[in-house]
Amino acid sequence: MIALLLLPLALPWFLPLLARRAVARVHPEVALWAITVSAAALAIGVVACLGALLLPVALAVPALAAVAHLVEPLRAGPRVLVLGVSVMAAGTLMITCVTVARRVWSESRRLGAVRGGVAHLPHAGGLCVVDDPRPDAFALPGGLRGQARIVVTTGMLRALDARERETLLAHERAHLAGRHHLFLAVVQLAGWCHPALAAVVPQVSFAAERAADEVAARATGDRKLTARAVGRAALAATRGPGPGQLPVVAAGAVTGPVPARVKALLFQAPVRRVAPVLLAMALTCSLAAASAFSGAVLLHRGVEVAQGENPSG
Repeated sequence: MIALLLLPLALPWFLPLLARRAVARVHPEVALWAITVSAAALAIGVVACLGALLLPVALAVPALAAVAHLVEPLRAGPRVLVLGVSVMAAGTLMITCVTVARRVWSESRRLGAVRGGVAHLPHAGGLCVVDDPRPDAFALPGGLRGQARIVVTTGMLRALDARERETLLAHERAHLAGRHHLFLAVVQLAGWCHPALAAVVPQVSFAAERAADEVAARATGDRKLTARAVGRAALAATRGPGPGQLPVVAAGAVTGPVPARVKALLFQAPVRRVAPVLLAMALTCSLAAASAFSGAVLLHRGVEVAQGENPSG
């Protein structure tokens, strides 16, 4: 049983390799969905398994054992091994919960600060121009009360010509239309649950940028123009003073490995087939789910036995 519950904790280490292959071999939108769903599924499995592993040490406490109506100790394997693993799971789960709470609070405050900084500024069709010499542009998602915004600094507008500006705006509109902030938020949350899942955050960010690049290329009808706009925006951002740190969900125009994005626009057409890497990701998630479910079933039967019940009845 313990081995079955430990397996979902190890499987997330395979996802970063699969994610890197996915963003290179499949259409950006497909890669974005596949990596995000896989990361979310594995994170849920991790938390569920940590919670299940916590049960043996919890039921070793007489007061809790009485509440659970145990008539004999819960037997889930060698007592020293089970209690040792259970104590480590309890500590890991506590650290995970504290980390998630602190990071969510921090990101929420950062997002609120950015929204507050542009809330008073005039906008036209959701476009907000900030008088700032630092070249920057990003899509700011709307909240329960606020409207989504495309925020562009005057420094970025001066760095691009008219056609490149239109391409940049098409790119940022694609982020908002595709709700890429939700993908970024989900995968970031998954990364706070398991260190291996944190390694796929850059891959999801890159897939989101590539998906927006492709939408902008279709909107302008010119892949070279889109590649030039991406490159010049990134070059301007590196030459100017660095912008403040943005929240994770605010997708920036110069995010990710820009040379790879430019190369994909100039020399690669999106691959629209189901690559074997997607099947491998699905298999990894299925294996994690099956292991977690089997371990939970065996643990449940162990509790029934400890309660003096007939597990087959």
